[in-house]
Order: sequence, then C-alpha cells, then structure tokens
Amino acid sequence: MNRFDYVLRAVVSVGLLAGLAWWLELGVLVSRLAALRLPWVLLAFGISVVQVAVLAWRWSFTAQRLGVSLPFLVAWKEYYLSIFLNQVLPGGVVGDVTRAWRQARSQHHLREPGGPAVRAVIFERLSAQAVMTTVAVVSLLFLPIAVDQRSWSIIVGAGFLATTIVVAAVVWTRRQSLAGSLPGRVMSEVGAAHLSLPAFTVQAVTAVIVVSTYLATYLVAAKAIGVDTRVLVLLPLVGPVLMSMLIPVTVAGWGLREGVAAVLWGAAGLTAGDGVVVSVAYGLLVLLGSLPGAVLLLATGERSLFRSR
Repeated sequence: MNRFDYVLRAVVSVGLLAGLAWWLELGVLVSRLAALRLPWVLLAFGISVVQVAVLAWRWSFTAQRLGVSLPFLVAWKEYYLSIFLNQVLPGGVVGDVTRAWRQARSQHHLREPGGPAVRAVIFERLSAQAVMTTVAVVSLLFLPIAVDQRSWSIIVGAGFLATTIVVAAVVWTRRQSLAGSLPGRVMSEVGAAHLSLPAFTVQAVTAVIVVSTYLATYLVAAKAIGVDTRVLVLLPLVGPVLMSMLIPVTVAGWGLREGVAAVLWGAAGLTAGDGVVVSVAYGLLVLLGSLPGAVLLLATGERSLFRSR
C-alpha cells in the first residue's frame, strides 16, 4: 500500500465522521461520550485481555500445526502490537502483515515468500472471519422482526455486498500470499491447521470465543453510554456493523462503521444517533484495549520481542 492509499483512507474516515458529526450535532455526541461509565469501560478492557490471549494462543497453535515454533508469550506480545498497528494505521491489516513478516524473519529457515510462517497468520485469521461472516448473515435473518419490507431489502443488499467484498478480499489475499507454493503442500497445511478433527475443534471454539468478545464489547459500549435498548433488538444489528469494518476503505473502520450503524439503527426504528455514538464508543474501547501494544512498542522495541525465544 502506497502513501496515497494511506492518506485517502484517512481522509475517508475523517470525512465520514465529520459528516455524521454535522448531521447529529457534535456537541451532543461529545457530551454523551464524555459520560462513559467507568465500570463498563473497565469491563470492556477486561474482555479485550481475554480476547487477545485467545487470539495469541490460536495463532501459536496454528503456527505449530504448520511446523513453525511460536511460543505463547511471543505470540501474545506480537498480537498486541499487531492490534495496535491495525487501530492507528489505514487499512486495518498492517499489523497482521507486520507480524507475519516479523515471524517469518525470525524463522531463519522459513523466509520464503508465502512460507508457513506467513500462512500461519492467514490461516489463523480465516476461522474468526468465517464465524463473523456467519453471525452477520444470520443476524440479517432476524432483522425483519424490527424492520419494514423496504428497509429489509436495502439491508440484505448491503449485507450481500459487504460479504462479497470481504470474501473477495480474503481470496485475493490468500492467492497473493500462496503464490509460488506447491498446491499439495498448501492443502496439507490447510488440513493440518483446520480440517483434522482436533484442529477444527480448536479453530471453531476459539473463533466463537473471539467473535463473542467482539459482540460483547459492542453491547458493553452501549451500556457504557447509557443506551438501554433490549439486547434481543440490539444484537442482530451488531454483526453487520462490525462486518463493515472489514471493507478496506478507512482507518480501522472509523466513519464507515458509524455510518452503517446510523443507517441500520434508523431502519430498525431506533435512534440513528444512538447507533453512531455506540459505534464511536466501541471504537474508543477497542483502541483502549490495544494500548498495551503501544506500551510494548515503546518499551521493548522490535528485536527484544523475540528474546524470549
């Protein structure tokens, strides 16, 4: 990704947020965010700790299934760094690319392009993306409970488009990363990482846990700003909103996530402003949860992250 792409995505995020702030009155949004309830903020941070631990363990497990040595502590540190970079740099995948590159570089015998150290990162991300896509699609099936027929058609179309974009992006990424690899070897690694019964069980269980933490954090964000919408009404809206963050046109989903929330909340007969402010609160809570990565970046530096090896 070149510098122009970075700037463009940053401009898109700022532009979308500015437009929403103008539409919904910036002062009202800021006052509601300033009233974030500390107990809920602390709960969100606690959820993020569990989330990163599970993500790091799954990456370590996946890497080891591909013959790559990756101790949990190293994976934990690298994952925090990755999440922080994904939050502050455009595209939302720079952190993942960085940890794949750093891990491949640390494995002196596994430096080939698209090697197992890189594929471990790709395979590790696939399980959660599959579960998140499933949750978003299933969520759409429950939206007619609160949405009229016209809005339902718009939402289904938007959801289908978002899913298509994400699937296309995943397929393109895999093709780029696996270029030059032997198909038989790749399929063998997919089987080892995902398709054998023990591996499938681990990937499925950890993916469900991770996706559950995403959903829980969003619900906690709603509670943190005092939104009392019933969980059964709110929950079906969360999956499609979070899926929108995977469309690589902004910085960490900022602006696009809030815009989608405004549309969905309004279509569901809820207050669009609530959708926006909950989504902003969610983004802030996720950024807060990523700050240990910033601390590691400042305190340890690049090389020392691998000293525990």
